[in-house]
Amino acid sequence: METKQALLALAALAQESRLAVFRLLVQTGPLGMAASKIAEELGIAASSLSFHLKELSHADLVQSRQAGRFVIYSANITTMNQMLGFLTENCCGGNPCTPVLVPQCATSD
Repeated sequence: METKQALLALAALAQESRLAVFRLLVQTGPLGMAASKIAEELGIAASSLSFHLKELSHADLVQSRQAGRFVIYSANITTMNQMLGFLTENCCGGNPCTPVLVPQCATSD
């Protein structure tokens, strides 16, 4: 993933409703979810949801398909994985990444 595409994806996710939509679609999996169901699940007005889905689609984070009279949206897992790869590329300077353990403070009673 190029820096420009990563910035576009990160900018799209840097908004509460869009992040919630994307996370819901990731949880839903490849079958996706109708826009009306997304709106219902997240309590987002249809007009607002349409705007947010357009932004996520523009960043290639969601894809849509027609199913009868419904538009079904699903997370673009390939783009998500590319973004994660971009963010973790060269992680820890090539050394194994392990969590940093914070020593516990002794409490005095």
